[in-house]
Amino acid sequence: MDKPLEIAFHSIQPSAQVEGEIRDHVEKLEHRFGHLIGCRVAVELLHRQHKSGNIYDVHIEMQVPGGELVVSREPHRPREKYAHPDLHVSLREAFRAAERQLTEYKRRLSGDVKPHEEAFFGQVSQLYPAEDHGFILTNEGTQLYFHRNALSEDDFDKLRVGDRVHFIPEDGDTGPMVHRLWLAGEPG
Repeated sequence: MDKPLEIAFHSIQPSAQVEGEIRDHVEKLEHRFGHLIGCRVAVELLHRQHKSGNIYDVHIEMQVPGGELVVSREPHRPREKYAHPDLHVSLREAFRAAERQLTEYKRRLSGDVKPHEEAFFGQVSQLYPAEDHGFILTNEGTQLYFHRNALSEDDFDKLRVGDRVHFIPEDGDTGPMVHRLWLAGEPG
């Protein structure tokens, strides 16, 4: 990693054993992905319950080329929450989710498309380079939002209104949007 690993404990005493376990998990993540820029792990004791036990929340922020991946909970976005009465189970579940996110991110970077994803045809209808997004007009006559990150590398700067494109849709927070986009005639 380019930046040192950050480990924080909230409402819980720091533990060399837990820190070692976190370092092992992060090492596995870096091995799986190849190049993490940085990683921050926060462990929080949410509740102290005498009958049901303590609840631990593990929050992982991974800095990767081109962005950040987060495993945690967030009030306004659907995020997976990894809280469990056993700290080691919470850590294991959170890092499994981090592995899944890194695997998906790596797949998107390499341009791999899942076999069940079907590419559709459309046309760039609006482009807002200053805001890093645009819209495509689908063959069904609907407009779909896309962000610069839906394209590989510098392809966003090559786009022009009217360009024919292929795209793979996904359900976003506010409805359908473009998951992946490439110029027609270029490999998907």
